[in-house]
Amino acid sequence: MEKRKLRNSELDRKSINEFKEAEKTPIIVILDNVRSLNNIGSVFRTADAFLIQKIYLCGITAQPPHKDIQKTALGATETVEWEYVEDSLQLVEKLRAQGVRVYSIEQAEGASMLNDFQPEQAKTLAVVFGNEVKGVQQKVVSASDGVIEIPQLGSKHSLNISVSTGVVLWDLFSKLKLVNP
Repeated sequence: MEKRKLRNSELDRKSINEFKEAEKTPIIVILDNVRSLNNIGSVFRTADAFLIQKIYLCGITAQPPHKDIQKTALGATETVEWEYVEDSLQLVEKLRAQGVRVYSIEQAEGASMLNDFQPEQAKTLAVVFGNEVKGVQQKVVSASDGVIEIPQLGSKHSLNISVSTGVVLWDLFSKLKLVNP
């Protein structure tokens, strides 16, 4: 059969233990006051797909275990390391003090377009995704090392956070892995 779809058993995916022991992509995801439990679960699932180092859940962002997070995460809350931190700004300041480069994913003056952005090799990078209505808090944007914007050509002003996360993580992952396979 030509172009036969593969069964899950043929996909050679990692077990939970293999995932936890695997070398991670040096990317941290910060969710700044994300409201939707389904979006949170989707971010976990995307982070699992690209072996993301860690997710920080901040402010009003809900935490596992929750049935609506689990429904979309499909078990990724068991693989991806995560931590709840109440204050996003304090977290950004702490990560920057540790040498992590922090970028808010937002539309702001002086933003770098994602397609032009080149992540620094051998450095951990954190990306901040914001609330579905208000975006990343201005104080967090101001404290970031920079801002990355996803180019959009249509009439709408933004993408859903889970879509934005998928676009950004795939782009950064591919840029990091193509240089260092």
